[in-house]
Amino acid sequence: MSGLPPLIQDLALMLIVAGIVTIIFKRLKQPLVLGYIVAGFLVSPHMPYTASVADTANIHLWADIGVMFLLFSLGLDFSFKKILRMGVSPFISTMAIIFSMSMLGVCVGHSFGWSRMDCIFLGGMLAMSSTTIIYKAFDDLGLRQQQFAGLVMSVLILEDILAIVMMVMLSAIASGNSPDGSQMLESVVKIGFFLILWLVVGIFAIPIFLRSVRRQINNEVLLIVSLGLCCAMAVFSTKVGFSSAFGAFIMGSILAETIEAEKIEQLVEPVKNLFGAIFFVSVGMLVDPQILINYAWPIATLVLTILIGQALFGSFSFMLAGESLKSAMRCGFSMAQIGEFSFIIASLGLSLGVISDFLYPVVVAVSVITTFLTPYMIRLATPAYNALEHRLPTRLIRSLNQLSMSHPDSQQQSAWRRLLTQMALNTVVYSILTSATIALTFTFVLPFMRKLLPGWTLHWYANAITGLLTVLLIAPFLRAMVMKKNHSEEWKQLWQESNRNRLPLLFTILVRVMIAVAFIFYICNYLSRFSNALMITLGVVVVALIIVSRTIKRRSILLERLFINNLRSRDIEAQIQGKKRPLYEGKLLDRDIHIAEFTVPANSQWMGRTLKNLNLGQKYGVHVSSILRGGCRLNIPDGDYPLYPYDRLQVIGSDDQMATFAHALQTEVIAEDPDLEQRQMKLRQLIISADSPFVGKTLVESGIRSRYSCMVVGIEEGKENLSPVRPNRRFQEGDILWIVGEEESLNAITTA
Repeated sequence: MSGLPPLIQDLALMLIVAGIVTIIFKRLKQPLVLGYIVAGFLVSPHMPYTASVADTANIHLWADIGVMFLLFSLGLDFSFKKILRMGVSPFISTMAIIFSMSMLGVCVGHSFGWSRMDCIFLGGMLAMSSTTIIYKAFDDLGLRQQQFAGLVMSVLILEDILAIVMMVMLSAIASGNSPDGSQMLESVVKIGFFLILWLVVGIFAIPIFLRSVRRQINNEVLLIVSLGLCCAMAVFSTKVGFSSAFGAFIMGSILAETIEAEKIEQLVEPVKNLFGAIFFVSVGMLVDPQILINYAWPIATLVLTILIGQALFGSFSFMLAGESLKSAMRCGFSMAQIGEFSFIIASLGLSLGVISDFLYPVVVAVSVITTFLTPYMIRLATPAYNALEHRLPTRLIRSLNQLSMSHPDSQQQSAWRRLLTQMALNTVVYSILTSATIALTFTFVLPFMRKLLPGWTLHWYANAITGLLTVLLIAPFLRAMVMKKNHSEEWKQLWQESNRNRLPLLFTILVRVMIAVAFIFYICNYLSRFSNALMITLGVVVVALIIVSRTIKRRSILLERLFINNLRSRDIEAQIQGKKRPLYEGKLLDRDIHIAEFTVPANSQWMGRTLKNLNLGQKYGVHVSSILRGGCRLNIPDGDYPLYPYDRLQVIGSDDQMATFAHALQTEVIAEDPDLEQRQMKLRQLIISADSPFVGKTLVESGIRSRYSCMVVGIEEGKENLSPVRPNRRFQEGDILWIVGEEESLNAITTA
């Protein structure tokens, strides 16, 4: 029999040690991430007193898979719509923190004489606070429900997203010998292009696919499909020059907009935990005690840099976003640590071979120390504010607290700004879709057509067919680019407000028409040798035909509605399941009525009764708009619909009507039986005697059930089992009946 592969032996060692150490850390109420790192240190080659991992190369491969699944899970918990609803304040705080901490990290690294790439990557590591550790600390300290904790979590979500972008940027910097501004701009444009393309195409296509196979998918198939999509996007991401982790995150964020998102998140959780544990154990394996001793001073300096830097720059960043001094200090002090994304950035630097070997264990040591200090920093925020308040002039404190009042509200935008923002966004999105479609047809369709129609003469036919097909494919995008928002409320408002607005409004149409014509010009220029004037004229004619075509208009509207429906599918599902209030709820507030949800108690007197019989509208003035029962939802139920225990009722009414209805629902219940102990059922034998009143009567005539509230189980006829009592059989003397009933009823039937 062949020997066990080294990988299996290494995994057995890693997981057993990790299991033991994490149990100890769980008892000590410390983050499990630290337990994994300690376990990695114990099984590393640097620890001479314990068994060590033999094949570190394979372990690092598994660790890379762990990073991919970690970011896939992060994407599943992320929603671009959620970020957009946060407003501008978290964006301001996040950008200020990342910039200030990155610059601080670069300066500290430079002061130690480290290389340029070490300093750049160190800045990226110091800018990333740990979402996992802070969330756990808030939970342990009972602070999760406080307002400042919500602000911190919003910034952490944005930091995680920007960390993905930072990884791509760092990869671009590392790949060039001397990256300049043009290379950086090219990287940013490339990121934006593929990010928008993947999100738009993914949100359009993947929900349709999942919806079409929903009846055939169980948990096992859904897990395989989800991980397959994750790996496929990771491969595609690497093909276009990004990391596999970036692709995994994008696929997770696409699936986050589907109805199956929560189920996928639950199914992927064990896979993420396994590979995530291997990743963090591999992080601990890189810790060299000798390096920690040699770099003790830089480690201490970096710890102080994070603690003081986040306390100062973090607090100031939250104040820039409009928070009061006290709230800003609580937020800033809470973020004084680094965690999992710092490890991922360090792993990226090592894999690219651009950072020194000592930097990884130094960052791990800094993370461990700052993680232990996180609860103390959170607790220190309020005393620090009180001390600062006593020492600073009252006038200055008042001025700092009024920063929140001076911060502009992102919702108060002019009609021009809203219209131009929406037009610019639509133009960018549809331009990206058009560019991608042209690239695909020229890459795949054009070579196929030229191969199908060889020769110089047929070559032009191949070009013409490809060009015509390309124009037909991009026509809905070009029409939406030119016509969308031309009939919006902002457009109508500006058009009617002043005659001076009309020429700029028409100019916005002209600009978009020119962009659409430019795409047609590019197609003609690539596939033909026409003159520029002819190609421009042809472009204008084609765009005009696209605009007036009713068929293309229907296709464009259909595609857009399908995309919006896919984008809102999770919100719609949440409303149907009662997890989220209906969209029309806000419109009811103007009429002093709102929607509330009530659950029918298990002992309600209303159960089994119909809505018509209950007459809730007449009695309490409320209207039942929906009934949620299990996984089903009934909207606008009719009067013949009965209620059952644990039904969730969505009710429309005023505050007073709701209060009256709620009181009736909770009080009109079946009272508890005071003689509950006497309701015990017993089985007793009854022998029919000569003077028994049951002699000569059938089961129905005897009244055993109707009069005495007992039930005949069976009759003994000398067989192994009891025989059932036939309805027309008359009892005779000597019959032996077995009867079930309450004690009092059995006594009454025995003495009858």
